[in-house]
Amino acid sequence: MPIPTTAAPARTLLRDDVYQAIRDAIVRGQLAPGEQLRDTELGAWLQVSRTPVREALQRLAQAGLVVAEPGKMTRVADEDPRAIVHARQIAAELHALAMSLAIGSLDEADLTTMEAANARLRAALQGSDIDAAISADDDFHEVALLRSGNPLIPSHLEVVTATLRRAEYLHFDSVKGSASPEQHDEILAAIRSGDRERAVALTRANWSVLTGEGDQSPNER
Repeated sequence: MPIPTTAAPARTLLRDDVYQAIRDAIVRGQLAPGEQLRDTELGAWLQVSRTPVREALQRLAQAGLVVAEPGKMTRVADEDPRAIVHARQIAAELHALAMSLAIGSLDEADLTTMEAANARLRAALQGSDIDAAISADDDFHEVALLRSGNPLIPSHLEVVTATLRRAEYLHFDSVKGSASPEQHDEILAAIRSGDRERAVALTRANWSVLTGEGDQSPNER
């Protein structure tokens, strides 16, 4: 058969939709640490069979968000301070890499997008709106991720970012006073001045600190 010349429309797979739905419920604390996860109940909630639910739970177990006890039960993983530290280290390095690759391609429209996202972040933190705050923070950093030209960076970040975002949801009272908007301002200033090294270092530092209960580096213990 002749190969179509137009690109096929983007579609998401059912198993990916199920995974994202359960992951987001865990990240937002709707499924709390220690809560038992039953295939049939999750399937009824999402109106799917048990197969994509089981696949999603396996992926979530690999990400450290779910604990599967063979022959017993599957439950939402308890928060692990060391896992948060490890996730933070990986996120810091990957976002720094994205900024290093992207900075030469960032134009004024990109910077305007980042500034608008940072303004939303500042307003959301002041208004104690965690959903809006996390969405705005994601929008700020997504610009460099997309401009980096390396599609592997976002895919590798997906797992560790879920761990960090869950910590923010669980401890939002301590996140509300975050200095992240001010750090973003410094990143933008470094980009505008063409200081690649400083922009990369500031991006790494921005992800190297996550306010949250028990969130300390191993050297601080």
